[in-house]
Formats: sequence, C-alpha cells, structure tokens
Amino acid sequence: MTAPLGAHVSVAGGVDKAFTRGREIGCDALQIFVKNANRWSAKPLAEEAVARFRSAHEADPVPVVAHASYLINLCSTDEETLRKSRLALIDELERCSLLGIPGLVLHPGAHLDAGEDEGLEGVARSLDEAFAGRSDLSARVLLENTAGQGTVLGSRFEQLGRIVGLVDEPQRLGVCLDSCHAFAAGYDLRDDAGYEALLEAIDQAVGLERLEAIHLNDSKFPLGAHKDRHASIATGEIGPEFFARIVHDPRLRTLPMILETPLGDEGEGHRRDLETLRGLDPPN
Repeated sequence: MTAPLGAHVSVAGGVDKAFTRGREIGCDALQIFVKNANRWSAKPLAEEAVARFRSAHEADPVPVVAHASYLINLCSTDEETLRKSRLALIDELERCSLLGIPGLVLHPGAHLDAGEDEGLEGVARSLDEAFAGRSDLSARVLLENTAGQGTVLGSRFEQLGRIVGLVDEPQRLGVCLDSCHAFAAGYDLRDDAGYEALLEAIDQAVGLERLEAIHLNDSKFPLGAHKDRHASIATGEIGPEFFARIVHDPRLRTLPMILETPLGDEGEGHRRDLETLRGLDPPN
C-alpha cells in the first residue's frame, strides 16, 4: 500500500471541479489554487461555491492541500510588496478555512540581499501578523523547501526550522517537502543513505511530525544546481529509486504526495506519472 498519490489540478469553472479532474487522471489526493496564483486579489468565494466544494469533498474525501500565490514574498524589502504579500496570505488562509482545506503550501520568500537572518526574521513577523487574533483560521501554513535560487530562503531545512522557532504560534506551521527542490539544493536523494539523511535533516530541523505534504517531482538539472525545473517521474536526474522508497515508506504512508510535473503537449503527464509511481516496486 502506498501513500495517497495525486497532482495539482485546475479549478477552472469552480473550485469543486478539482475532484472530477483529479479522479479522471487517477488522483487519491489533490492540490489546488484557491485564487489566481498570479494576481494579488480576487473576488471573495461565493457561499454557493464553498457549498459545492464541501459537498464534492464529502462525496470524494481525498486529502486536499492548497498552494499559495507565487507573488507572495513575506520578507520583501519593498514595503508595498510586503503589505500586499501579508494581505494575500491572510486572504488565502481565509479561503482555505472556508473550504475546509487544512494546509496552505507556501514558499518562504526571498530576502533580496537583505541577508539570511533578516529575511528569516521578516518571514516570521509576517506569519505572526497573519495569525494574530485569527483563531478562526483553521488552515495551517506548510512551509515548502526551495531550490535556493538567488536570495530565495528555504533551501536548507534548518532555515525552515529557524522560522518555526521565531514565530509566536509555531503550532500553526507545518512543512511540505519538494523532492526536486531538495535535490537542486544539494540533498542527494539517489541512494538509501541519501534518502535517510534527508528524513533525518527534516526531523532534526523541524520534527518529522511536522511534515504534512510532499511534492513528488524529478529534476531536470543536476544535484546542487539550485534550479527549480521539474521533470517527469524517473526521467530526470533523481531517477526512480528515490520515488520507490518514498511512496512505499510506512513512516509517510498517510501523507498526500502531489505531482507538479510537466503535463506535456497532450496534457497526459500527470496521468502517466501516477501510473509510473504506482508501478514502482518497494525497495529491497
């Protein structure tokens, strides 16, 4: 038995459409955007849309996570961008809470040459502002590790751990592991020793119990390249052994494992990758 496997799916036409699209390609778990990921703001979710989503989810109770807008930078040195980022995060947490989605995956941000320490402190203070006095927000922020391109924070799990340690309400934070990002950041996932070292790094930095979602993506670029370029499963630099280990790992069996791999010209990439994952034999 493997963990729940799924993909990031479109919500075009309504957030409830995600369940049909997911089932059409064989998903047992889903990731969605709760608003346009390339815009700062969006119309509020209509009550009817929320009701349809909750009804569809009740009928198809697969794990669902959301991914935050790529515009959000919680440690921006530009005051207007920082203001918009904080408001956008609050808005997306509110949307997740309305829909009953328990986790919002978030890239921590880029310090823009302000320095790592100042950047991590800035992320923590932005999270504090989002959480302060908002006990009604049921959704947790799932900090995602990154490839470490430029001044982007989160390439080492120690950085995510420092954010957890700096916030006022650490119980509202979890972690999302991205395999491509980890490999690009220098974690060698290609053998059993590297795989165990990755889990140990997560456990030491934030606690393995804080890991709540996983993005399964192969990498187009070599180990440590710091380039965030996803490849289809077992076609990139990571290779099949890592994916066989992780989908069959009993320690992670309850976690949603989500594809963000290329769809390809014919749009069948996720369906093929799900078939590939389910066809991988457990490691010896």
